[in-house]
Amino acid sequence: MRENMNTVTVGDVLVAYTESGLAESDFPPVVFVHGLGEDRRSWAGAQADLTEVHTYAYDLRGHGASTLGKADGTVDQLGRDLIGFLEEVSGPAIVVGFSAGGTIVLWAAAERPDLVTRAVVMGTSSVVGRAAAEFYQGRAALAANTSTREFHEAMRQDTAAGIVAATGRVDELTEMRLEAVGDGAGYTNVAQAMSTLRERPLTPRLGEITQHVDVIAATQDALCPEKAAQMIVDGLPDVTYRTIPDAGHLMSVDNPAAVTAALRAAILEHR
Repeated sequence: MRENMNTVTVGDVLVAYTESGLAESDFPPVVFVHGLGEDRRSWAGAQADLTEVHTYAYDLRGHGASTLGKADGTVDQLGRDLIGFLEEVSGPAIVVGFSAGGTIVLWAAAERPDLVTRAVVMGTSSVVGRAAAEFYQGRAALAANTSTREFHEAMRQDTAAGIVAATGRVDELTEMRLEAVGDGAGYTNVAQAMSTLRERPLTPRLGEITQHVDVIAATQDALCPEKAAQMIVDGLPDVTYRTIPDAGHLMSVDNPAAVTAALRAAILEHR
């Protein structure tokens, strides 16, 4: 058993990651990809629960302890970052992504099925509408100065909007998310990338993903509703659909037991 934080150079970025679980397991490793405004710490609970498999959780460029590099605000670049991590660190893996992280995972799964052997996406969209694109663009502009009261309040509002049960943790989680985004450049980059899904949706590429995908949606997710999950399900050739009850977008906070059970089933059922 081992657990440690390390760094690796992937392209133009120094990537920070946490490694945990059984390094000598015959089971494929699992790589976790966090969402907008988070970092690798959002997967600490999942890594603690899945000790029988070898897991990694890394910080997206400009989030947590990862450097920004020459960010270009595209899903393609973030997907290439994931592919680079798989090539440099884990090797072929089951890859789990939350929210924007799930979008990145789907892109990489279509691009490199030899590296993304199976995928699990949670609270994920493959396309955004006009209102969502404008939301991401607005948040990207606010994040240009993370010290402002407006950005702090926006982060608190977004955190509160993602929670239906654990309402007492809004302030705590907001502080964690503000720490994760640092100077805001990485947040701006991912927000801009998500806004491009209006003009360049990922939905047409879903049919290219031949490996199995588990799609997990929260029943009370107002930010990424079940209809977004169903659109992904409808576009995938090989898919299992799972739901998390009594949870909003931040499902791992609202209903951690149900999320752990769903991840365990998705990751270990083909063991």
